[in-house]
Amino acid sequence: MSGSSDNDSQERFALGFLFILIALIISTAVGTVVVKRLGAASASKAAPAPTTALANNAPAAPAADTAAAAATAADAPSVRVDNGVVKFYFASAKAELAAGANKALADVVKGVAEGKKAVVSGFHDATGDAAANAELAKQRAYAVRDALKGLGVAEDKIELKKPEETTASGNNAEARRVEVALAAG
Repeated sequence: MSGSSDNDSQERFALGFLFILIALIISTAVGTVVVKRLGAASASKAAPAPTTALANNAPAAPAADTAAAAATAADAPSVRVDNGVVKFYFASAKAELAAGANKALADVVKGVAEGKKAVVSGFHDATGDAAANAELAKQRAYAVRDALKGLGVAEDKIELKKPEETTASGNNAEARRVEVALAAG
């Protein structure tokens, strides 16, 4: 009988060990998935929100393509000045200007006062209904025009120019933009 009892003990030990091993493997797999998901969620929350190029009185500087992608990665409005062109980026389905819009337009207002014209062009991303996107790009351009008018620029010194290709290239956040440039008056 003692041999049968030893076999039963060994079988129980083996089964117990097998169950513990299976539980360990399952908990490791579940833990890995949870850590990956939490890590991805916290990384997206930790990403800094886009800011204006002129925030905190910092001088506007040309940004590298990687900086442009990082600045417009989040779905929030922002404004940047690149080589004298003011670029307003918009949140999805929105036409609200980013904070700092008036400050970013200061050189444009100065250029218009010197006899130049402000040319405003709206772009949109390729997602959704093309007609609705075109209308939204127009509303965004109007919002920028209204900001210029609010800064004292006469309406006849503002040219709303529809680009030949309104669907901009690049990622969607970069594509949802209005550009303001100076042209000969």
